[in-house]
Amino acid sequence: MTAATLPPTTGGRELSEPPSDGISNLRFSNHTDLLLVSSWDKSLRLYDAGANVLKGEFVHAGPALDCCFHDDSAGFNACADHTVRRYVFGSGKEDILGCHDAPVRCVECSHEAGQVFTGSWDKTLKCWDPRGRHVNVYDLCNMSQPEQQRESSLKYQTRCVLCYPNGTGFTLSSSEDRVTMEFFDLLETAQAMKYAFKCHRKTEAGRDTVYPVNALAFHPILYQYSKYPTSIAALSFSRDGHLLAVASSYTFEEGDTLHEPDAIFVRNVN
Repeated sequence: MTAATLPPTTGGRELSEPPSDGISNLRFSNHTDLLLVSSWDKSLRLYDAGANVLKGEFVHAGPALDCCFHDDSAGFNACADHTVRRYVFGSGKEDILGCHDAPVRCVECSHEAGQVFTGSWDKTLKCWDPRGRHVNVYDLCNMSQPEQQRESSLKYQTRCVLCYPNGTGFTLSSSEDRVTMEFFDLLETAQAMKYAFKCHRKTEAGRDTVYPVNALAFHPILYQYSKYPTSIAALSFSRDGHLLAVASSYTFEEGDTLHEPDAIFVRNVN
C-alpha cells in the first residue's frame, strides 16, 4: 500500500519572524489586527497580522506560557519563572504585576472589572488590579525592604516618579494630567504641605480632554513651551540646567494610530 500524497499546504499567509520554539498561545486584539504571541523561546511577540510585520519582541528569563491584551498599548504575560508581567508596547517598559509560587499557566484580562486573573501550577487562582497606586520608598543603604509603603494621592495610573533635588520628597504624575508634590517626612506638619495640580488638558466646545503626564524634570525657573509634534515621552536637563532634551515620541495613549515621526529636540534654557 502506498501513502496518499498530501496537497500543498494552503493554511493561509505565514507570518514572518515566528518564534524559535513552541508557541504557547496567541491572541488577537479586540480592536485591531494586532496579534500577541507567547512562546517557549522566552519571548512575547506583537505582530500586525494584517501587514505581516513584527512590531515588538520582549524576552525574559523563562518560557512565556500565556498572554493577553490589556489594550492595544499594553499586554500581560504568564511566565514560567512564576511572574505575571505587564509590557507597554510603545515604550518597551516592563513591570511585574505579581508572582505565584510556581509557573503561571494562564492569564486573562477582564476589561469590565479592570482586573487580571491568573492560574498557576501552584494550584491557586489570583486576581490582580493593575491600576494599583502604591509607592515604595527605599533607603539605598538597605534595599531589602521598603522604608515606607504609601499610596498615591492621585486617582489614576502612575506615569512617572521623581525625587526632589534636595531629597525631601518626590513628585508623581498620572495618566489624568495631574501632578502631586509629596514629602518623605511623615510628621503631620510635613504632610500638610503636599499638594496636587492639573497641567495638561485642553477645552474645546465645552469638553475637556486630558492628557497623561509621561515625564518630569526639575529646573529652578518655570517655563511653558509651545506644543511638540506628538507625545512627550521623556525629559532631561543638562548638568548645568542650560539645555533641555525633549523626546517627542508617541506613547500609544490613543492606541495604534498614525502619528508624527519620533524626534529629539534640544532647547536652550535662558
